[in-house]
Amino acid sequence: MQLFGGGLTVTERIRSGDIALDLVRPASLQLWTLAEDVGRAAYLILVRGVPPMLLGAAIFGIEVPDTPGRWLAFLAGFAIAVVVSFGWRYLIALSVCWLLDDRGIGVLSLVLSTFFSGMMVPLHLFPGWFGDLAMALPWAAMVQLPTDLYLGTAPVLETLAVQALWAVLLLGLGALATRAIRHKVVIQGG
Repeated sequence: MQLFGGGLTVTERIRSGDIALDLVRPASLQLWTLAEDVGRAAYLILVRGVPPMLLGAAIFGIEVPDTPGRWLAFLAGFAIAVVVSFGWRYLIALSVCWLLDDRGIGVLSLVLSTFFSGMMVPLHLFPGWFGDLAMALPWAAMVQLPTDLYLGTAPVLETLAVQALWAVLLLGLGALATRAIRHKVVIQGG
């Protein structure tokens, strides 16, 4: 999910001025970048995800989904989580056009993603309204909700709907931001 940020070349392309070329290409900048990110995610899951998981399963054992439906739900949730993660990181990357430096927003994104994704502490441990809020934020759709689908502890359709909603919202905001940078491209050093 690239929760620690980065993974997109858009930020460097904005700094170098190469974004101007990207914006005049006949392909959508957002879809092009999404395709690159999906390729990155597929590579990393195969190379850095599966082998350690298989080793850990051989040494310690692991609970796996026990029905094909649960596997399908998890895989769908995982795929949507990759898109949600991309949508968030794409917006952060495009913010360089207005902020000129992505370090501050990158640190803020890191803190929010780490805390509200469920990666450090399961969001189900958060009390009352705070837990409900955390589960409704986009970061939960990146880690906690796919994990719940894997474990079979979440209602499948509702969980996938929340993830899909965040994917659509973030991609829509990304499309609007892409259109906005066509009108305001700040080229640093290029």
